[in-house]
Amino acid sequence: MINYLKSWYQNKFSDPHVVSLTLLMTLSFLILTFFGNLLMPIIISLVLAFLLEPSVRNLGRTGLNRNKSVILVMLMFTGLSLALLFGLLPLLWQQTSNLVAEVPDMLVKGNAFLLTLPEKYPDIIKAEQIDAMIASIRGELISMGQAILQASLNSISNVVALIIYLILVPIMVFFFLKDKVMLVDGAIRFLPKESRLTSQVGKEMHQQIHNYIRGKVVEIVIIGVMSMLTFWILDLRYAVLLGALVGLSVLVPYVGATVVTVPVMLVALFQWGISPEFWYLMLAYAVIQIVDGNILVPLLFSEAVNLHPVAIIIAVIVFGGLWGFWGVFFAIPLATLVKAVINAWPSSSDAQEAQPDS
Repeated sequence: MINYLKSWYQNKFSDPHVVSLTLLMTLSFLILTFFGNLLMPIIISLVLAFLLEPSVRNLGRTGLNRNKSVILVMLMFTGLSLALLFGLLPLLWQQTSNLVAEVPDMLVKGNAFLLTLPEKYPDIIKAEQIDAMIASIRGELISMGQAILQASLNSISNVVALIIYLILVPIMVFFFLKDKVMLVDGAIRFLPKESRLTSQVGKEMHQQIHNYIRGKVVEIVIIGVMSMLTFWILDLRYAVLLGALVGLSVLVPYVGATVVTVPVMLVALFQWGISPEFWYLMLAYAVIQIVDGNILVPLLFSEAVNLHPVAIIIAVIVFGGLWGFWGVFFAIPLATLVKAVINAWPSSSDAQEAQPDS
């Protein structure tokens, strides 16, 4: 067994480029695991700068120098962010508050509806089952109420952190774009000389990550706006809030659409009951999900993502468990990174061929 492990180690790690790539990935993983929360503003700024870089380059092709291109792009980005912050967020907050205020009335109606089921279907549903279900729901609501109370107690620190983000992130994005060449050259100096595999993985991931993040933002906007308009046309309450939830649900492939179906269905059910309006809404919602899964996703991610659905779900579970929301958001790029590393990793035959050269 020891000889087998020794042989495996020599075959896989005889190339110094492999050792460099392994050490770099291990160090990156440890930094994100232990210091991810502290570094989150920097990570967000890097992602935004990465997304805005093509716009800066396109403006540079028109004859503008880089500094002027960066200033123009930052002005447009800041204006769009402020319009979103002061235009959409207050409406979302208002609809969220109204929905929370209506929850007690929904619970009363739901309780009354559940109590009628044993009378309508005595052979299928028993009164004891309904009582146990109601008790379970009450327990879950108490837990949710405690979590909301705890979140409200921490709201001051969250507001302070948000204000810091709103100030620091645009400043860092500006300097990341303005001094890109200097920062990249400085970072390269810290890489080991044996970085052939690292460069190979980086080149393979660069365009894929950019296409994925850009496509995911476009998908969120299209599905969110489409859902808001559909809910508004069908006169569903809280159309903006539910549409935003549907748009954000695409962050989590397969799982997000299933989870967000519950609030959409419950709001429609309490508003209309089992009526034609309810089924019209559910049909329209199903059409939106079909358009997303069969048209938008293949169109936006045909070149960026080539992963099996099982691999995507595993990536969402693993990286979401490690890094929360951002782990979920970057689950597919991280899974693609793992795949790129596996593809770049030399096989045993490659290691044996490279061994005489070393």
